[in-house]
Amino acid sequence: MADGLLLAAFPPELAGLDADPPPGWRVALTGVGALAAAVATARLIAESRPSRILFTGTCGAYDGRLAVGEFLSASAAVAVSLDVLSGRAYRPEVEVTRWEATLSFPFPRRAVAVPPGITVHAEGAALLAAVAPAEHLELSGVFAAAHAAGVPVGAVLGVANRVGPAAHAEWKANHAAVSRELVAALRPLLAQER
Repeated sequence: MADGLLLAAFPPELAGLDADPPPGWRVALTGVGALAAAVATARLIAESRPSRILFTGTCGAYDGRLAVGEFLSASAAVAVSLDVLSGRAYRPEVEVTRWEATLSFPFPRRAVAVPPGITVHAEGAALLAAVAPAEHLELSGVFAAAHAAGVPVGAVLGVANRVGPAAHAEWKANHAAVSRELVAALRPLLAQER
């Protein structure tokens, strides 16, 4: 069986997994944003033909369903935009905007909204909360590439901030610690996945 592919957007979210990967896992980066993540994931799949893909990183919470420091196993990645939700734009009916996770981990399963940019106002967070409890920028790209290649895919994310005006400052204050705690929780699970 080919090794699993363990992905993150950028090095701090690996919290040392790149220097010491779990047995049976290759570690790589996707870059930031859904498009960059889709392209990088497709390239990595073609190069290494992984048996499964796990994305790990941090996310923001839209409302009280998730608290800073909690972990979640993504049940689905949903590409969404505030313009579509507010009626200022629409998507063609044939466009795929939701990809289900085909791997799960022993954390609460939650859908994850993937807007084209970070939401910075409370009104936007309230609209997006109707789609999912969490916001993340890369997951739809990773899931779309994995689904296209027929590779089982899942994600485990740690909540680093509340979405809204103070999100970036809160994320900067918390993302490194949340990433370290998430990696510590994942290591024993990944060792069993081999």
